[in-house]
Amino acid sequence: MRVLWCVPVLLLAAGCADPQPSLPAATVTVTASQPQPTATPTPPAPTPTASTAPTTPTPAKPPTPPQTSRSAVVPAVVGLNHQLAQDTMQAAGFYYLTEEDATGQGRLLVNDRNWVVVTQSPEGGTTAALDSKIVLRSKKIGE
Repeated sequence: MRVLWCVPVLLLAAGCADPQPSLPAATVTVTASQPQPTATPTPPAPTPTASTAPTTPTPAKPPTPPQTSRSAVVPAVVGLNHQLAQDTMQAAGFYYLTEEDATGQGRLLVNDRNWVVVTQSPEGGTTAALDSKIVLRSKKIGE
């Protein structure tokens, strides 16, 4: 009878055991080597001889200065509302725009869409430098 009580204990102990035996942890060592720089041989400097005369460098062509004022055709904007006239001028490359009240009252053009261009200087269709001053004289719509 003594042997019979040992069998369940042994079976229980065998069931709790790890089914795969544990293996020792593997150690990985990585070594990296940096490539060694290779030396490129430099050719020896030529030695001056009596037959070679020193050469004088040819003068370099001076750089062309950038064009500061290109020109374009001034758009005709008389009859357009003031805002559209300004947009048209800027699309053509003219950004130096000034505005005046054409009635002589000296009013400021606060809301450009309420004004219509009655004269412009320089006139539309003429060629002018892109950095030239464009004067738009406008009056309120309905005046």
